[in-house]
Amino acid sequence: MRDLVEIGMGRTARRAFGLDEVEIVPSRRTRSSGDVSTGWQIDAYRFDIPLVTHPTDAVVSPATAVSVGELGGLGVLNAEGLWARHANVDEALARVHAAAEDADLTALTRVLQELHAAPIRTELVAEAIKKVTESGVTAAARVSPQRAAELTPDLLAAGVEILVVQGTIVSAEHVARGGEPLNLKNFIAELDVPVIAGGVHDYRTAMHLMRTGAAGVIVGYGSGPVTTTDSVLGIGVPMATAIVDAAAARRDYLDETGGRYVHVLADGGVHSSGDIAKSIACGADAVMLGAPLALAEEAPGRGLYWTAAAAHPSLPRSRVAPVADDEEIVDLRTLLFGPSSDADGLINLFGALRRAMAKTGYSDLKEFQKVGLTVRV
Repeated sequence: MRDLVEIGMGRTARRAFGLDEVEIVPSRRTRSSGDVSTGWQIDAYRFDIPLVTHPTDAVVSPATAVSVGELGGLGVLNAEGLWARHANVDEALARVHAAAEDADLTALTRVLQELHAAPIRTELVAEAIKKVTESGVTAAARVSPQRAAELTPDLLAAGVEILVVQGTIVSAEHVARGGEPLNLKNFIAELDVPVIAGGVHDYRTAMHLMRTGAAGVIVGYGSGPVTTTDSVLGIGVPMATAIVDAAAARRDYLDETGGRYVHVLADGGVHSSGDIAKSIACGADAVMLGAPLALAEEAPGRGLYWTAAAAHPSLPRSRVAPVADDEEIVDLRTLLFGPSSDADGLINLFGALRRAMAKTGYSDLKEFQKVGLTVRV
């Protein structure tokens, strides 16, 4: 039964839970972490760890996408970001870092807005994607719902193998005044590559997106230390509840279709390795990491983090802020797999996931989704 709370006369609200409010319950058995598999597969593409990068220029360059792929995850380029607009991205990033040295967060946002006012150049997008495909790892790129129809043909021609259609809120049909709406069902049906779409925050929207033919559904909008969507728009759902609801939609859709499985990706509220484990335990197949990857020395932001929403021309919904200092920066391999001297779960992110699965006796991710959970009261 849903936990409804009366918030005033005649109005109730549903009680929801964040990842920090739930805990994983150990089972009666344990196993060696060497016997645990963190692999997962979406369509024909298999990955060794359930990592998909949040598509922000702060953590993903073409070179970083290659490094993530070589380490077993999926790096997603922002096809509307700096690598799509500027031939000399190092120069563009230097402007961001220079503004950061002045510690003026408002000026930082203005710089990003100015940099993103430059037009998208398809030849630059193709060049960035080519660097990924030539390495042999899976190439993925993100587009917004507003520009998906416009940019996708060029992305596919450049070699994109997984397309991510992502916005703060994504519905099955994006309506635009003065133009044709983006009907995701028709859009996806015409593509030969798997599409991951989101974000969604509730059962009904997740189910609608699954019925469009999406191979994966993103839960959340990258909420974290710099995201301000909740204060700007008043929109937000605690992630544990949002993931569980989307996983319920996945189960019902599986029954509805007689076996079509849609992957759930958790994007937000993940600050540590424990949050990764709890996201999978709530029903996610993988996590989209943004701010936690800002600690990698390969990250273009060099300790700064922002999401794509920071560059919105009229209503930015992300700050540009430092989330790591020089002493905290480590190489990407160490960040993902250790070893670590950090006791807060910020380093060895997926080594810790393996240990959590082993400590609770589960051998793979699908089994681990059945682990018991408790709620802090």
